[in-house]
Amino acid sequence: MIRTFQTNVIRKTQELSSSLWNFSPCSGENKDKKYKVAVPCCWESLPDFSSYRGAGVFSRKIEAEGNIRLIFKGVSHTARVCLDGNTIAEHYNAYTPFSVVLRNLAGKNHLLEVYADNSFSEKSALHVPNDYMSYGGISRGVVMESLGNAYIESVHAIPVRETNGWNTNVSIKITSLSDEENIYDLKLKINGSEFEFDKIKLNPGESVTVQRYCNPGEVKDWEMEDPALYELEAVLTNQNQAVDDLIERIGYREIKTEGKDILLNGRKLRIKGFCRHEDHPMFACAIPFSAMQQDLLLAKDLGANSIRTSHYPNDELFLDLCDEQGILVWEENHARGLTLEQMEYPNFEQQAETCIEEMIHSHINHPSIIIWGILNECASDTEYGYGCYQRQYNLIHKMDNSRPRSSASCKFKTDICFGLPEIVSYNLYPEWYHDTPAREYINDIYNWVQTESEGSGKPFLITEIGAGAIYGYRTPTLCKWSEEYQAMALEHQIQAVLGHEEISGIYIWQYCDVRISSEWFGSRPRTMNNKGIVDEYRRRKMSYDVVKRLYHSYPNYR
Repeated sequence: MIRTFQTNVIRKTQELSSSLWNFSPCSGENKDKKYKVAVPCCWESLPDFSSYRGAGVFSRKIEAEGNIRLIFKGVSHTARVCLDGNTIAEHYNAYTPFSVVLRNLAGKNHLLEVYADNSFSEKSALHVPNDYMSYGGISRGVVMESLGNAYIESVHAIPVRETNGWNTNVSIKITSLSDEENIYDLKLKINGSEFEFDKIKLNPGESVTVQRYCNPGEVKDWEMEDPALYELEAVLTNQNQAVDDLIERIGYREIKTEGKDILLNGRKLRIKGFCRHEDHPMFACAIPFSAMQQDLLLAKDLGANSIRTSHYPNDELFLDLCDEQGILVWEENHARGLTLEQMEYPNFEQQAETCIEEMIHSHINHPSIIIWGILNECASDTEYGYGCYQRQYNLIHKMDNSRPRSSASCKFKTDICFGLPEIVSYNLYPEWYHDTPAREYINDIYNWVQTESEGSGKPFLITEIGAGAIYGYRTPTLCKWSEEYQAMALEHQIQAVLGHEEISGIYIWQYCDVRISSEWFGSRPRTMNNKGIVDEYRRRKMSYDVVKRLYHSYPNYR
């Protein structure tokens, strides 16, 4: 399953991740073994490969000819795609999609091979040993499309609130696959209205992007309580014959900052969220659709209204579910806890910016995304780091200026980047990594931001806070790692944040326990980050009821 709605009627598509593939490792004692696997698949969920770090190949036969487009929603973390033994595409980063177009493919039966590699190396600046697991495999869906002489590559739509209602800033990219010049007509349907674009002349191999404002007429606001969604159907015709189409979906909502407030459709938000990794002991990061929805059901039962996609862009299926259920999303590029030395690595800036470009290009239409985030806990207290933050914030603004930007900092009174984004965000762990009372510590940081930093006067979020607990470890001593201590610490932390009149919200670290890279921090109990409100199997800890009671006691708006 790729999306929760149909994206094409005219264009023929086939989901290649709906049948079995062959898998073989490329090295190690089991390199001669072959497995039948259901894609999406991370090899850590297979027998003999729970800790395998290296390369593996996924293969299957496909029937295709003519103009073909292969779309990979996620391969972890370095991919090389081959067709009939020839390399046709390469890609870095597990968490963003990529595609390849093959023109005039001859024959019908072909061998498709995807080489995935989750090794840590000098070529990888983002996937490094870290406080989460870099899994290996085809972790998200794969699609094959049959194309004609031209196709609609993307439809991007930004809702614009005007004095007399909503408008839509639409940008559509058309690409030619023909060896000849052709003239095309383009129409777009929104909410029962049809909009015609000027005729489009495409030279051989040329791509053209057209833009216009489209008034959708009377539409409902996308709200948490009633997340109204509208489809945009673009149809490309040549000589009065429809040759291609693409359907996207948006919601009409406005997200902006005003003084110290974050406003959703003009109302002051109170964010009650969780940080969530794509991680499951049965599926690794290849989370199936039903498990995604189960996570959201538990989050909503807990009273949450937002998810932070720590620390990378998420599967688009998950974003579709958030769109449909009114769940607000902070989505961020892929960089967590990088030191100055790591940020100075030659591949860092290019790989981080490419992640931003692919994230926004793929996910810009999702109304649930209200904040673009970057560079979690990186070197924001250095001059070199400042330059990286500035360039990446500028890139986001260039691609999409309709959403505020932020980054989660852990630099205690030393961050020099708070003047760049619209929202100031801090990761704090009072009563866990140190014994300072939560209210005292949070007030101290907040007052410093407002009086001594360039973040003064901006909205303020707590983007990580929490405490660890081993599921089932209960003791009246209230010692750390017990469920009792976690519940007590979270009660103090949540009350301190949500009880503060000028803090816009909280993201608890974290929704569920997750596996970490053993190379990074093997001293964590169970080689897991154990700060989940539920454990890795989604079993409730004592803190579940505490969080549920407190989150439900505060309304969604301030």
